[in-house]
Amino acid sequence: MNIKPKLEVKKHKDFEYIDEGNGEVLLLLHGLFGALSNWDGVVDQFKDRYRIVIPMLPIYDMPVRKAGLELLEAFTTEFVDEMGFEDLTVMGNSLGGHIALMYTLNNPNKVKRLVLTGSSGLFENSMGGSFPKRGSYDYIKERVEYTFYDPKTATDEYINEVFETTKSIPKCMRIVGIAKSAQRHNMADVIPNIKAPTLLIWGLNDTITPPMVGHEFNRLIPNSKLRFIDKCCHAPMMEQPQRFNDILEEFLLETQSMDQAS
Repeated sequence: MNIKPKLEVKKHKDFEYIDEGNGEVLLLLHGLFGALSNWDGVVDQFKDRYRIVIPMLPIYDMPVRKAGLELLEAFTTEFVDEMGFEDLTVMGNSLGGHIALMYTLNNPNKVKRLVLTGSSGLFENSMGGSFPKRGSYDYIKERVEYTFYDPKTATDEYINEVFETTKSIPKCMRIVGIAKSAQRHNMADVIPNIKAPTLLIWGLNDTITPPMVGHEFNRLIPNSKLRFIDKCCHAPMMEQPQRFNDILEEFLLETQSMDQAS
């Protein structure tokens, strides 16, 4: 059996990130329980033509009392500035989509395209309706599987990683603080100001940010396109990586040709 080597995590100052390929930058932002590996399928398909950068968001390192979206968006801004990126395609899943929205609105001149998948920012059924319970492996397993259409997508390794995280009281406090911050921070009034071409890739069976949320984003973001993937829940790039990549590829080519025409 061929075991794919893990991507190299690079370090620069206080930042840890994956940086693969060359060309125009795709900046990928993971969710609250996300990991850099969530984007493996995107890296594999696009690294021959794009520079794919995935920062590790400091979800477990920020001060507990200040844990929230504002610090995560500030971190993203600092990271992009430090790396000297321009003309970005910013892509976010779940909480990462929320941060992508905030970053795009605050830095419209740096964002060429926006891609959201299962994004919070309008409505989300956090953790399937409840916050994490420490110490119960079965509960964590059930909650992690709840985010996938096919529970088998949640590998033992991924479930164990989330379980280990939720065993820590300070980490749990940060997770709850960030989740509550996301629920309070509704962006319906401001996202109509987004000018960048936007692709919405949604799981038709998403239980966390249901299909109606995708429709609402599509209604509110002026230059947006909504695509659904069947038999897919909250993390399409993990559950249906090839279908996700096909939709993304089409969008990248289409917006590239629009740039060239103008």
